[in-house]
Amino acid sequence: MVRVTPTDRRAALRAGAGLVAAGAFAPACAAPDADRSVSTSRTSPAPPTPTAARVPTRAAPAPRAFSGQPAQIGHGPRDRPRVALTFHGQGDPALARALLTEAERHGARVTVLAVGTWLDEHPELARRVLDGGHDLGNHTHRHIDLNALPEAAARDEITRCAERLRRLTGSIGTWFRPSRAARASPLVERLARAAGYPHVLSYDVDSRDFTSPGGPAVTRQVLGEVRNGSVVSLHFGYPDTLAALPAVLEELGRRGLHAVTTTELLS
Repeated sequence: MVRVTPTDRRAALRAGAGLVAAGAFAPACAAPDADRSVSTSRTSPAPPTPTAARVPTRAAPAPRAFSGQPAQIGHGPRDRPRVALTFHGQGDPALARALLTEAERHGARVTVLAVGTWLDEHPELARRVLDGGHDLGNHTHRHIDLNALPEAAARDEITRCAERLRRLTGSIGTWFRPSRAARASPLVERLARAAGYPHVLSYDVDSRDFTSPGGPAVTRQVLGEVRNGSVVSLHFGYPDTLAALPAVLEELGRRGLHAVTTTELLS
């Protein structure tokens, strides 16, 4: 072991101070461990405040009209090997994060239709969805039977969720899907259009995962019906969905079907 004398220590300290004064150590480039082990001199520049270091977030994509598509979209083009996995956004946030991570692990992008009250409870998940490259849309505020509501109440369900999405992401979301129904009534379709959604997003494959039939049953249900252009209905908040997703994505890959966002499916 090399013995360090007081004279050596004073010389090293003077040399280090000279390097700092010359700007040889940039705080932004220091590794986390180095930050914890080296104390900053009183004369060193103060680190940037959290506000100054925060990177502005771009607004999320807005809804768009797809030429040649009906007001209510149930599937995409049948001549391209793409499918859209769409998730009703509600339930345990840990399951939601796990589902998104699993999709991303397989190179898949999905569409999340978020419930307004769920966004109120877990606002950070809106940005988590978008940061993963997924679509984010509106699935009403309280997830009640939208088609059965009178006009004013139905409008409120749509616009309240839209307002939350706008507040969290800068956009009302790329898609709207009615709650408790595969398709919107004519009234709900009109209200959605007035709120800024050119299309209502339906689906042609129902996974039935909300019945909790077990992961293998969800897998069989999806793979038994999915084909080019399919829009698949799935849900956050159900363990069976998470259990089924790896097998679904692996089999889609074997069939040459790419899981993409609904926007990509129709583009």
